Amino acid sequence: MSTPPVLSLALPSDTGRVLSIQSHTVQGYVGNKSAVFPLQLLGYDVDPINSVQFSNHTGYPTFKGQVLNGEQLWELIEGLEANDLLFYTHLLTGYIGSVSFLNTILEVINKLRSVNPNLTYVCDPVMGDEGKLYVPEELVHVYREKVVPLASMLTPNQFEAEKLTGLRINSEEDGREACAILHAAGPSKVVITSITIGGLLLLIGSHQKEKGQKPEQFKILIDKIPAYFTGTGDLMTALLLGWSNKYPDSLDKAAELAVSTLQALLRRTLGDYKRAGYDPTSSSLEIRLIQSQDDIRNPNVELKAERYS
Repeated sequence: MSTPPVLSLALPSDTGRVLSIQSHTVQGYVGNKSAVFPLQLLGYDVDPINSVQFSNHTGYPTFKGQVLNGEQLWELIEGLEANDLLFYTHLLTGYIGSVSFLNTILEVINKLRSVNPNLTYVCDPVMGDEGKLYVPEELVHVYREKVVPLASMLTPNQFEAEKLTGLRINSEEDGREACAILHAAGPSKVVITSITIGGLLLLIGSHQKEKGQKPEQFKILIDKIPAYFTGTGDLMTALLLGWSNKYPDSLDKAAELAVSTLQALLRRTLGDYKRAGYDPTSSSLEIRLIQSQDDIRNPNVELKAERYS
């Protein structure tokens, strides 16, 4: 009996085939649990590799589970390669907790690009937030020197962009300059997903369509929602991958769609916790992903991008 073809390879979709290497929780929506479903709703075939498998996210009083090491990751890649299953249009990576695992990710990128030189690598360089690192310091160096040059799109938050560029972001101009520094290092698309300046929350995006060319840059002012949520960064990066691939020359439009989905989902999550009689400001909240699938497929764009001249 011959092995039947893998239809996502034999009859590829118009969108793409994504390998997503992120964390996984049994309960709740972070990492791959937050990224895979939205990408599937947007029409992508997604193959997840779970860098960790935990019972729940680490914000709970306890958690149990397993951590995948670099050797085990490579074993999975070898299994895919042995069966000619390594053709992907996109690689997506999120939280990575060790230098050894991140170094294996670098090998994975090179292996995938040997199969498909046009692979798009979307990297969320998860390192910390609000002035605090939550990965080992040595990861910053590996991201800056080795990972960023290989990325097609980078989606840091304000703190991560500062760590990667060495530039303090105190103004919109600083945010735009940070994007330019990152373009020079590698990625053609950079989205700093959250920047707080003067009490305002905004996103700054930048697309350098040709090396050496002035990038097209924009901002989106974002409504602040008075609560803390888990999994939102993972979801945002997945949505940016999904929409930017559909609108490859309009990163601002892709960001509008991604932000609009996220805002609708967060408002729904906040409202549902209140309906359940819970004070949503008392701890981190699990996002209402499944209940927001219409907002993922067909977001109502209320927050518009404003292009810089």
